[in-house]
This record gives sequence, structure tokens and C-alpha cells, in this order.
Amino acid sequence: MNYFNEFSKYPCWLALLLSVATGVLSASKAAEAATRPVLDRPNVILVFLDDAGYGDFAHHGNPTIETPTISRLAWEGAQCTQFYTSSPACSASRYSLLTGRVPGRSGLGSWVIGPGAARHMHPKERTLAEGFKASGYATALFGKWHLGNPNEKNQRTPEALPLAHGFDQWLGTNVSHDYDNAKLLQSDVNGDQPVRGYVELGRDLPSHPGISASLTQRYTDAALSFIEQNASQPFFVYLAHNQPHLGLYASDAFVGRSRRGLLGDVMAEIDHSMERILKRLSKLELTNHTLIVFSSDNGPWLRFKETASHPKYGEARMHVGNAYPFRDGKGSTWEGGHRVPGIFYWPGVIKGQTRILEPASTLDVFPTLMHLAGQPLPDDRSVDGRDLLPWLAPAHFSGEVSPFRFLYSYHDNQASALREGPWKCHIRIGSQLGDDYGFTASEAAPLLFQVEEDLGERFNRAAEYPERAEKLVENLRAYRQQILQEGTYWD
Repeated sequence: MNYFNEFSKYPCWLALLLSVATGVLSASKAAEAATRPVLDRPNVILVFLDDAGYGDFAHHGNPTIETPTISRLAWEGAQCTQFYTSSPACSASRYSLLTGRVPGRSGLGSWVIGPGAARHMHPKERTLAEGFKASGYATALFGKWHLGNPNEKNQRTPEALPLAHGFDQWLGTNVSHDYDNAKLLQSDVNGDQPVRGYVELGRDLPSHPGISASLTQRYTDAALSFIEQNASQPFFVYLAHNQPHLGLYASDAFVGRSRRGLLGDVMAEIDHSMERILKRLSKLELTNHTLIVFSSDNGPWLRFKETASHPKYGEARMHVGNAYPFRDGKGSTWEGGHRVPGIFYWPGVIKGQTRILEPASTLDVFPTLMHLAGQPLPDDRSVDGRDLLPWLAPAHFSGEVSPFRFLYSYHDNQASALREGPWKCHIRIGSQLGDDYGFTASEAAPLLFQVEEDLGERFNRAAEYPERAEKLVENLRAYRQQILQEGTYWD
């Protein structure tokens, strides 16, 4: 709708009345929300970037990328300095974020499922959105789904898309925007494309770069509208930006802004998105009633085609990110594939400048947020994450956080390594760059790294600590066996 043209139909006095009424309504909603105790079902905004490397942020030391708002979230909130994502690639990572379960429990079979895959997020899985919805939250996803797509192999089931998994609204892409058959979809009760309940806003996105360039702003606009509409009740927003996944796209207002080139432009626009969200929360007096969680689905591309003119990605060699100080990147079971930002921002509840040095992961998001929503964890399945609230806000939440045990999964969603405490044991190596850095790994001859002292995984300590390496292999086997015995909902 062209709101300017619609407004021009009314006399000036009526337009003024409508404007005043809108302002009064927003103020009323804000006042109503402000009376709710801050710990009583707080709002949650979960921001998940795509392929953002650990070294692609100013607060992690990047010298030419400017992300001042994200830095503000980090310094005024809590930073988990050793934060992991469950998988070094897309679909598996998103599955774990929404369920608190390792990728091997998904039944998806692969870390990335394309638009033609038969499988999708199984309807028996319990997602964050379903938990929030059960507690009376309004729920929305603005951004990339990539956990299923209706197609001939699955009889075009609507169970492949977000509304079947607890979301009231969705605007976003079915898969990454670089797929030739990527679509921009929106929930609509009157729609029927690709299935009932949705409308198609764009298709074949690589052929329509204008759509891809608009996504960060579109998602942010939709999120702000949703927040405004639901200011008087608890809400959950899952803001899953498509960027900085290749190909890189920024809107015209941000192209050429950064010294880092297009990647820096993209990150600047994402940072501006966060700035707009903080301003809207402040305007609605919701700042202290809202927890913001910020992370990324996996590490970055580090090298992509040594060419200045890739037909789909442009000068891709200069568009890739940085996982510094960790080895390798996306698609790798080295630290650079799994280490991501972990920021929790909640003024008045989470003390500013909190640094959590203990390791944590995206698996922990589900139990943590379900605690806030007042929802028990499912007792008919394994949940692999932990509730982090005693660390994040010890003045408000008591209890112990269980010890860290983390499986590094690879392309088949099966274990390649295990971390317990500061020790990481590889039994197979996965590398984006196809470079094993002179190492080999197997269950019979594992690699052992002390990753708090040796961030770059340079020094294999297995010969020094053979019993420790053997114990970690034993624990990995036991964890793997438990996953296989429990099975998946697709079995």
C-alpha cells in the first residue's frame, strides 16, 4: 500500500487525528508493557547471522569493520568468550539452535538440506517458537529458514515451513539466497504459494539481486512492525539475516561505506539494523523487558574461487570473512568452523561488561530461553544444551551449570571431535580449505589439543597425554552410541 496516497485522501485535520491516535496507542501499549515485572516472560529477540566469522566484528578486533552497536551489546551485556555453534554449516546449526539438540538427532542426514530434499524439521521436534507460544508469546521469524521446503519428494507438505513449528508469522527465504531456486516467502492466511498459508514475493533470487540487496532492511522493518504491534504482550522474534553469506548484498545506502569493502558494508547494515531495534525498544519502554541474543550459524568462508569475476558471487576472493585467531572456517571441524559470537544483552538483569570465560554453545540457547518462558524441557527426548542463566544473571538466577561437553559434527551430522573442559580430541578432520595442516586423525590415533592455550590447534598433545586422549575417544564413542540408540523422529 502507498500510505502517502492513502493519507492524502483525508482532510488535513483527519490525518492529524489519525497520527495522534497512533501515537497514543503506541504509548498506551508501552505503558502496559512497562508494568509487567522484567523477569515475567521477558521479550526475546534472537539474532542469527549467516556465515559471520569470529573475526568479522569490531569487538573481536577487526581493524576495518565497524560494528559499534554490536560492540555496545557486547560491552553492555554478557560476552561468552568461548561460544560455539553445533555445526559448521547451515541447516544442522539452525536445527540445534531451535531445539537444543545435536545435529545427529535431527534425522536430516546432512548439514545442509537443499530445496529439493525430502526431509525437513520433523513436526515432533519441540522448537523455541513452540515453547514460547505455549507461554502466550507472539512469535515470528524474519529471515532465512533452511530447515525444509515443500517439494515433490515430500508431497509439498506445509510441515516443511515455519508456521508448522510454532511461528505465527514469517518473512524470509526458504534456503540461502544464492540457490538458483531460492524464494522469498511470506506467511499469509489467504496465500497458497508454495503451499496454503504462504505467498511468494520473489523467486530465483540470484537472478534478482535487488531482492537480495533488500533483505536486511526488509527483515528489520518487519521485525520493528511486529514489535510495535505486540508491545503489550510477550513476543519472540527470531531475526535470521541472510548476510554475510555469499553472495554479499547491501542496500544502496550502505554500498561503499566501509574500508573493508562489500563485506564491511554488509556488516555495517546489519549493525544499523541492531541500532534501529534498540531505538524502537527504547521508544516503547521495552529495553529492560527484552533479552537480545546475538550469534552466527557457523564460521566464515575463507577462500572462494581465485577470481575477480565469479558469475554468481562477483569478486568472491575479497568477499570472504575471517575466523582469526582460529584455524580454518565454515565447513570445518577445526575451531574456525564452530567459534562464533555469543552475546546476551538484557539491561537491568544482565550486568554490563560480563565476560563468561567458560565454554558455551548455541545448544544452550534452548534451555536458557525455555527457563525464561516458564516452560519445562521435554522429558521424552534428549536435550543437549544447558541453562546458562546462573552465569548470565547470578543476581536473579541460582543454580549450577553442568560441565561443558561438546560434539563437533561434520557433513553427515556425525561426530568428528569432542571437547570436554579445555581439551579437544579429533577422530577425523574436516577442512574447508582441503588442508589438514600436516595432521591425520582416527579413533586409533586421535589428535589432542588444549584449545584454551593453543587457540590455533597447532600442537598435538596426544603423545604427552595418551590416557586423556583415550578417555576422550571413549567418551565420544559413548555419546555417539547414545545418539544412535535414541534414534531420530525420521527412523
